[in-house]
Amino acid sequence: MSISQAEVIVDRRQLKRRLLRWRILAVLAVLFALGALFWTGEDFRKSFDHVARIHIDGLITGDEATLKLLDGLAKANHVKGVIIRIDSPGGTTAGSEAIYEKIRKIARDKPVVAVMDTVAASGGYITAIAADYIVARGNTITGSIGVIFSFPEISKLLDTLGIRMEEIKSGELKAEPTPYKPMSDRVRQVSNEMVQESFAWFTGLVVERRKLSAERVKVLADGRVYTGRQAVTEKLIDALGGEEVALEWLQTQKNLSKDIDTVDWRTQSESGATGLGFSLANTVLQVLGFEGLRRQVESARLDGLLVLWHPQL
Repeated sequence: MSISQAEVIVDRRQLKRRLLRWRILAVLAVLFALGALFWTGEDFRKSFDHVARIHIDGLITGDEATLKLLDGLAKANHVKGVIIRIDSPGGTTAGSEAIYEKIRKIARDKPVVAVMDTVAASGGYITAIAADYIVARGNTITGSIGVIFSFPEISKLLDTLGIRMEEIKSGELKAEPTPYKPMSDRVRQVSNEMVQESFAWFTGLVVERRKLSAERVKVLADGRVYTGRQAVTEKLIDALGGEEVALEWLQTQKNLSKDIDTVDWRTQSESGATGLGFSLANTVLQVLGFEGLRRQVESARLDGLLVLWHPQL
């Protein structure tokens, strides 16, 4: 039985339609897969009024991802309050300064509460005092108000190995202090002046933000750490407790609804990607121990003046 030309044309058209449907389905499947990788329910929740929760963990360096996140919070109309969870021994002085300034920018229009976890010392405490209200656990480690500038001095080791470093420089203080020779009195004086100037900046923040006298802050700022209980007694923080205390303050003092949702805001860095695929990848990295390696590499890059509780980090 012969097939007419009309039937052939009809069959071809049907085949093209079927192919088109399959192509559309394939494109939709790819888009769905990408959405599962990058999208989380938090993206949807951010489109409604909410309290934003962010985490400042580990060494504070003022990295671009964190500063960008804080800028986003300042501009977000649906963010009605911010909770900053801090678990950090501090970091660089410049990085802590950058974080402090960004948080104060947010606080111009939105109430900000800091919740200290295990440690919020030195640069972590600078982050906390940028908030309008500070909460800590009774056994949280905080304080360590001070600045440190440390470096190795290996001149005796070089002598033992028979190595001598030669240098030609434009001035006496260029590239000083150096690990290749003991510090001179002049270099020590200049380095100490730099540390003291940054220390005055730090203590000035404490005086301003905690409404304490300069004389009292001078006593408190000898570098020691405090428990949360000691800190609340010394008025370095406001209350003991956890996030529930922070939310209660936002509701009672800033008139936020008791039903308002709390949504996590995260950076787009490897530690903050939260889509389905990225969550799985981060879990695998942590199980394999690469998260610890990443933190070690990060800490090895610290340089300059530090506001850090454990400078050996």
